[in-house]
Amino acid sequence: MKRLALAATALLLVAGGVTGCTDLGPGPASASGDASCGPVTATVASMDPEPLSPAPQPVLPVTVTGADGATVTVTDASRILPVNLYGSIAEIVFSLGLGDKVVGRDTATTFAAAEHLPVVTPGSHDLSTESVLALNPSVILADASIGPAEVLNQLRRSGIPVVMIDDEQTLDAVPVNIRAVAAALGVTDAGEQLIARVQSEIDAAGKDAPADSPRIAFLYLRGTAGVYLIGGDGIGSDAMIEAIGGIDTGSELGLDGFRPMTSEGLITAAPDVLLVMTRGLESVGGIDGLLKMPGVAQTPAGQNRRIVDMADGLLLNFGTRTGKAVQALADAVHRCQGGAA
Repeated sequence: MKRLALAATALLLVAGGVTGCTDLGPGPASASGDASCGPVTATVASMDPEPLSPAPQPVLPVTVTGADGATVTVTDASRILPVNLYGSIAEIVFSLGLGDKVVGRDTATTFAAAEHLPVVTPGSHDLSTESVLALNPSVILADASIGPAEVLNQLRRSGIPVVMIDDEQTLDAVPVNIRAVAAALGVTDAGEQLIARVQSEIDAAGKDAPADSPRIAFLYLRGTAGVYLIGGDGIGSDAMIEAIGGIDTGSELGLDGFRPMTSEGLITAAPDVLLVMTRGLESVGGIDGLLKMPGVAQTPAGQNRRIVDMADGLLLNFGTRTGKAVQALADAVHRCQGGAA
């Protein structure tokens, strides 16, 4: 199942966000009398991570133990290559104020400050050895979501320090991963400063949301590839849903990772809200196309057009914009501006 989750997620993260909570048109009133605000796009104020200022100066060499248990010594942080499936490692490096030292990016790192960098993951989660070596990185930061393992080993054998960061997709893992990246780059104090800022945003996010516990189903859609999945436990969407006081219907049904979406499963889940990624929604023909899919119109969410979309590179990123993403999701789900009252 983890392999299925990775295969599905490999297509996910390729976009950023803009601003506000945008109403896309009110839906019909709920038969149960609940407010219905129709489709909504959850977005954050800036596409780019906010760098620390002044930028820290790495104190090197440092010796760290990666998430894989390997001990690595980093002597040079002048040419950093941060790569994983979600774009979160690059986001951390840029937020630490070291973006000018980054020499390449993964497919998921799409914010404007990094878009000029060459891509070293042409297959979304597969590294190209030749592309990496051509950049002559002084240190590589990666996690288990990217590979293949043999490529990482080849890069190690070439003499490049490769530090593995934990790939857990939860809110609790965000400060842990920031601390690990900062330690590997010799900017430990800056890491603690960044953690304080990000953790305060996470703690504050969603606190004002009403305690109505909406039932939310996360759907992973890629209409062009014929991929239609419902999310369950451990893929990140469950953590985001729980953070805003919602109930993840996939986890409630006992689903682990991604499972094929069926009309029977959706109807049984009976979500009040459908959560999707923006490009996934576009790939099935938008709101109207989604409502034509088997079972969707028979759910409370479908009946009320309660569909929330969020940028692909933000919803499951779990980087330094996580607090902002949680708040945007809470606003969209609980206070959808412009909807029916």
